[in-house]
Amino acid sequence: MSSHSYTATTLWARGDQPFSDKKYSRRHEIHFDGGHVMPASSSPLSVREPYSDPAGVDPEEGFIASLSSCHMLWFLDIACRAGWVVDDYRDDVVGVMDRNAQGQMAVTLVTLRPAVRFSGQQPTLAELDHLHHRAHEECFIANSVKSEVRCDPVLVN
Repeated sequence: MSSHSYTATTLWARGDQPFSDKKYSRRHEIHFDGGHVMPASSSPLSVREPYSDPAGVDPEEGFIASLSSCHMLWFLDIACRAGWVVDDYRDDVVGVMDRNAQGQMAVTLVTLRPAVRFSGQQPTLAELDHLHHRAHEECFIANSVKSEVRCDPVLVN
């Protein structure tokens, strides 16, 4: 695969809010090149309401969601090429914010918990683990981060 560039535009405006007192809204929008506009904000765990908006996607949520989405897309591709028939896929991903080795706050652990339902022949746990292992190895996002990324697949009948 050759080099690609991906773009998004993050937009925030202060409006008539004061700024120097730190009582400004962290709500903003992220515009993607395909036209989607995503409401975003700081996490209410980092900046209390009303200065953050819990309805907006915060960077930490976006980070773990991108890992989950990338893993799923690779899993579906690999499973399809191997002849498996996937009916549905759900991943209740969890990211943990903690101090890293340098003492900085970081998302230090991401745990993917994909539950995949198959039609027809069902994979063994070993076959399912192999599919997820291959998906993890191919995931562009997982290959791009320093954080440990774990995958704890769930076998669903």
